[in-house]
Amino acid sequence: MSVLRFLVTRQALAALSRPASINLLQNRAQIALASTLASSSRTNSCLKAATTIADGNPCQMQIRGHKRFGHQQEKTPQVTKYFHGLLLGLFVISVLDWGKVKRLLMPKVDADSGQRPSSAAGVNGEETSDSESDDSEEHESSGGLHLHEGKKFREKVGFRERKIIEYENRIRQFSTPDKIFRYFATVRLQDATQTIVCMTPEDFLRSIYPGIKQPDGLGLDQYRRYDPKSVGEQLNLHLEKNSIFYKLGSYGLITFSDYIFLLTVLSISRRHFEIAFRMFDLNGDGDVDCEEFEMVATLVRSQTSMGTRHRDHANTGNTFKGVNSALITYFFGPNMDEKLTIEKFLDFQEQLQREILSLEFERKEPNDDGNITEADFAELLLAYAGYPLKKKQKKLKRVKRRFRDHGTGISKQDYLDFFHFLNNINDVDTALTFYFIAGASIDQQTLQHVAKTVALVNLSDHVVDVVFTIFDENNDNQLSNKEFISVMKNRVQRGLEKPKDTGFLKMMRSVFKCAKETKPVLLDI
Repeated sequence: MSVLRFLVTRQALAALSRPASINLLQNRAQIALASTLASSSRTNSCLKAATTIADGNPCQMQIRGHKRFGHQQEKTPQVTKYFHGLLLGLFVISVLDWGKVKRLLMPKVDADSGQRPSSAAGVNGEETSDSESDDSEEHESSGGLHLHEGKKFREKVGFRERKIIEYENRIRQFSTPDKIFRYFATVRLQDATQTIVCMTPEDFLRSIYPGIKQPDGLGLDQYRRYDPKSVGEQLNLHLEKNSIFYKLGSYGLITFSDYIFLLTVLSISRRHFEIAFRMFDLNGDGDVDCEEFEMVATLVRSQTSMGTRHRDHANTGNTFKGVNSALITYFFGPNMDEKLTIEKFLDFQEQLQREILSLEFERKEPNDDGNITEADFAELLLAYAGYPLKKKQKKLKRVKRRFRDHGTGISKQDYLDFFHFLNNINDVDTALTFYFIAGASIDQQTLQHVAKTVALVNLSDHVVDVVFTIFDENNDNQLSNKEFISVMKNRVQRGLEKPKDTGFLKMMRSVFKCAKETKPVLLDI
C-alpha cells in the first residue's frame, strides 16, 4: 500500500513539472523570436534610412538624441573652462595693486637702514626719518596753503577732493571748449534783457592749469549771479590797472568768444603768428587791417585743437562771435581805421603770457620777501609734464630734501626770466643737440651759456641748480637733454596742442589709464 502510494505521488509530481518546463521552453523561444524580429526591424530601418539619404530626402529621416539621460550632469567643454579662466584672470589683474605686491615680495632695503647718525636726532633725542617727513609732504603737496604762527602749512587732500581733481583734469584734457567754459566759469551777468556767462582771470587760469579744484558749489552750469551795473564794485579781481584783461572789457571779465581767442593766442608760437600775418599782408608793409586780422584769427584758430574741437551751441549761448569789440578797438582804434602791426600783436601775446605766469606765481602765496619755495617752483615746471603721480612726487621730494635747510626761494623776476627762456625752447633744443652731437656734457654753465646766447636771458645760479636737481636722476651734475626738452615743451604749450578728439585707440588708452589709476580704490572697498 505504501509502495502504491509512493508511485502515485511520483507520477503526479512528474505531471505537474512537465508543463512548467514546456512553458519555460516556449517563453525562451518567444524571446529569441522577438529579438530576431527586433534586430531584423532595426536592420530594415537602417537600410531604409540609408536609402532615404541616398535618394536625397533627409527630411524623412528621424533622429533621436538624449541629453542628461537619467539626470546626469553634463560635462563642461574645455573651451568654456579656458574662457572662464581668462575672464577671472583679467579681473584679478585689473583689481590687484601690483606695486604693493612688489613691495611685499621684494622689500626695499636702504643702505642706511641700520643705525642713524647722531646728527639726525631731534632736539629731545628723538630721531626724525626722512621717509616720514617725505610721506607727510606727499600728502600735503596738493593742499591749500594757510598761515599759522608765521609759517606756511598745507591742508591734506582727502579722498573725495582727490577724485574731484582727477575728474576735472579729465574735463580739461578731453572735453569740448563749450563744456570746459561752462564748468569753470563762475559769473553770470543777468538783467531784464539778456544773460551772459563770464570767467574771471582766476577762472581762466583754473580752466587750463591741472590740479586746481573748482570751488565748492560751483560746477557745470552753476554760477554766481551779478547785476551788470554793479559787478565792477562787487568783484575784486586783484588785477593791475594796466592789466591785459581790462582790454577785453571794462570789468576784466572773459566771455566765451574771448575765451576761445585767448586760448588761440596762448597755443600758437610767435613764429607761426608772424607767418600768418605775412600771408595776409598783401601790400607787404607788415600791417593788417580789421578784415585781414579776422582772416588771420580764423586761420590760426582752425590750426589749434580747441578750434577744431569747438562747435557752436545755440542752446547754451556759447557761440563764437568773433574777436571782442573792445579788443578790436584796442587793436584798430575807435573808428577801426588804424593798422595792426605784428609787433603790437606779439607784444599783446607776451603781456598775456606774462599775466598768466603772474597768476600762477601768486597762487603759490610768496613769503614776505616775495619768493616762493623751490618745491613750488618745481611743481610749476612739472604741471604739464604728464608724469605718473609717483614719478612726479619722487622729483618733488628730491627738491625738498636738497633745499630743505638752505633754500633761499625763487623770486618772481627769476621765475619770469626762466619762462622767457622757455619761449625759445625750439632754438634751445637745437643748441643743446649740437652740444650732444659734439660729445660735450650739458652742465649748469653750459645751460646758462645757451640761455644767454639763444634767449638773451641771464639765468641765476640758484634757478639752474633747482632745474638740475629736478632732471638730474643719477646725481652726476649732467642734464638729461631729451627729458628736459620734452617736459619744457609741454610746459610752454600748456597741453593746448594736444588733440581733443578721442578716436578708438585713444579711447582704449584712456580706459586702461582710468582702470590703472582706480586700482587702489577697488582694493579699498
